[in-house]
Amino acid sequence: MRALRLLAGAGVMVLLAGCAAPVTLPDPVVDAPTRDLCTSLVAATPESVLGSPRRETTGTLGAAWGDPPITLECGIPQPPGLTATSQCLEVDGVGWWPQDGVTGQVFTTIGRRTHVRIGVPNSYGNTGDVLAQLSPVVAEHIPQVRPCAG
Repeated sequence: MRALRLLAGAGVMVLLAGCAAPVTLPDPVVDAPTRDLCTSLVAATPESVLGSPRRETTGTLGAAWGDPPITLECGIPQPPGLTATSQCLEVDGVGWWPQDGVTGQVFTTIGRRTHVRIGVPNSYGNTGDVLAQLSPVVAEHIPQVRPCAG
C-alpha cells in the first residue's frame, strides 16, 4: 500500500510539473501580412530548443521553451538603438543584433520583413546554439529585405 501511495504521489508531481504557467508574451499590434508571417514562423518552430520542451504562451505570435524560458517573439517594433550601423551577427543567413538583457542575451533580427526577438537566459550558457537551432526557421518564414552588413 505504501508503494502505491508513493507512485500516486509521483504521478501528481509529474502532472504538476507539466502545469507550468504560460509564458507572458503578448502579441504586438501588426498588420495582416505580418501576422501571417509570424503565425507561420511560430507554427514551424521546434517542439524543443536545447532539449527544453515547448511551453504555452499568452500570445499567438511567440514561442517559449524551458524554465527559465527561452523566448521567441515575432512582429515586435524596431528596438530603440537598432540602427543601420548596429553590430550584426550572421547565423545561417539571418542577421542578429545582440544585446545584453537583464537576465540574459537578447537577439533581434536585422534585415527581415519583420523583427523577431529571441531571449536566452544566462543559465543556458552558449547562446549560439539557440541561434543555430532557430535561425533556419526564421530564414524560411520571414523574408530577407537586406543582408547582414556587419
